[in-house]
Amino acid sequence: MSSEKKDKKAVSKFESEQGEESFYASPLYDFLFPFRPAGSQWLTEWIIIMFAMIIRCAIGLGPYSGYKDGPMHGDFEAQRHWMEITQHLPISKWYYYDLKYWGLDYPPLTAFHSYLLGKLGTFCNPDWFALDSSRGIETQGLKNYMRFTVLLSEAIFYMPAVVYFTKWLGRRRNQSPIGQFIAAAAILFQPSLMLIDHGHFQYNSIMLGFTVYAINNLLDEFYAPAAICFVLSICFKQMSLYYAPIFFAYLLGRSMFFPKLFNIPRFISISIATLVTFTAMFSPFYIFGGLDGLAQTVRRIFPFARGIFEDKVANFWCVVNTIVKFKVLFTNDQLRMYSLILTVVGFAPAMILIILYPRKHLLPYALAACSMSFYLFSFQVHEKTILVPLLPITLLFTSRDWNVLSMVSWINNVALFTLWPLLKREGLYLQYFVCFFLSNWLIGNFSFITPRFLPKFITPGPSISSVSDNYRRRSLLPHSIFWKLIIVSSYIGMTAYHFLDLFIEAPPRFPDLWVILNCTIGFVSFSLFWLWTYYKFCTLLKKNIQDL
Repeated sequence: MSSEKKDKKAVSKFESEQGEESFYASPLYDFLFPFRPAGSQWLTEWIIIMFAMIIRCAIGLGPYSGYKDGPMHGDFEAQRHWMEITQHLPISKWYYYDLKYWGLDYPPLTAFHSYLLGKLGTFCNPDWFALDSSRGIETQGLKNYMRFTVLLSEAIFYMPAVVYFTKWLGRRRNQSPIGQFIAAAAILFQPSLMLIDHGHFQYNSIMLGFTVYAINNLLDEFYAPAAICFVLSICFKQMSLYYAPIFFAYLLGRSMFFPKLFNIPRFISISIATLVTFTAMFSPFYIFGGLDGLAQTVRRIFPFARGIFEDKVANFWCVVNTIVKFKVLFTNDQLRMYSLILTVVGFAPAMILIILYPRKHLLPYALAACSMSFYLFSFQVHEKTILVPLLPITLLFTSRDWNVLSMVSWINNVALFTLWPLLKREGLYLQYFVCFFLSNWLIGNFSFITPRFLPKFITPGPSISSVSDNYRRRSLLPHSIFWKLIIVSSYIGMTAYHFLDLFIEAPPRFPDLWVILNCTIGFVSFSLFWLWTYYKFCTLLKKNIQDL
């Protein structure tokens, strides 16, 4: 029997026995298809991780935030500067030193992480982190070291958590091992996180990794460890608070309402774990700096004096501000109160429902609805903050519902689109477009335009040229006519925006016109997707789904 007939026979058998598979009929599935035999499956995980690391290394060859842009430079210099000051100053001065330059304004775990990496870097070259004299340093050796620290951090804190999550869900949903690895690959190849951490330069993967570890512990019903992991996530970056209402609600519901009323030992263990972890993180600043030192740490973490927003971002305040000038009509305190009210109204339904129905399969939707509410309505949101709601959204790549996969894929593309002004400013043009097309091609979003007569080497394995038209039609768009119109319209808008931004100058009277257009497309798309997450949440509540 020819190899082509064997492939078709394997495809037919898989379709009949397994049903739908995540990203079936995609190049990603094709590449990993040879590893379906049980004896080869251990290789798949390492191939995915190695490929993910190679892509990140390639992105890191480009420029970074603030490259050759003194005197403040950018986030790269901020992270390097924190490694510098934690090396040479006592803990009591970490949150006080030279605040007008790049004063430390992330929680304690970031400071401890900076201290450790700074110590390791000092062994390589003390000049990289010399106090004051190293400001603005841009040597190739420093760049290589800093890029390596991001890769190492992600390999430790994020990638194992994602792989474990996909395996856990896949086993309980009777998903094939290859399907579990494909879902993990789709999550790890999320372009927005790769471009921000390895292009722009940040360590978001640590915060997100701790969050995934917390979710994994909830799935395994280890509630105190879940609380510890989530507190560590908050103590690395305060944006993790976007998830806090749902974690609080889920742990409360599991302690007080489900599966039995008033599980007091569980509640006490969760409370002790939370308090002890927060105490361990913040106590050094009290021990060495007293109450003033502890208060300064909190003030730096929550900079309410900065205003409702700074840069243009695809949320309610920035987009509506083009019509209603919030900063003129209201004081900063009033805007802070209004943003709090809108944010609470936005996430309250998800929080209440997860208290009453603390089910594992509802967690990604609840976290997505809650964190997107923060992104859309809260105070001082940055464009990079979209990574926070993107985490639970991208975890839905584990779904076997083609409608869900289509929606998640779409909103990932929109999120990357909203990062374009930032990435363009930093010269990451090539990385942006390559990551966009690579991530979509791998998961099969271009398969709908692939004709049957294309050469086999373009889509190797049991490719889309070998499967039924039924699968071919499921790629890219969901079944709903409404969502098809919304998604196609958004893609047309994004394409038109890129043409305008790349080839036509904005009118001198409105220099930010194209950026505002970008934010508007993003805001409308995010808002509709936010409503969709609530719709899916409520739909799953009504169905009699056995808790995982």
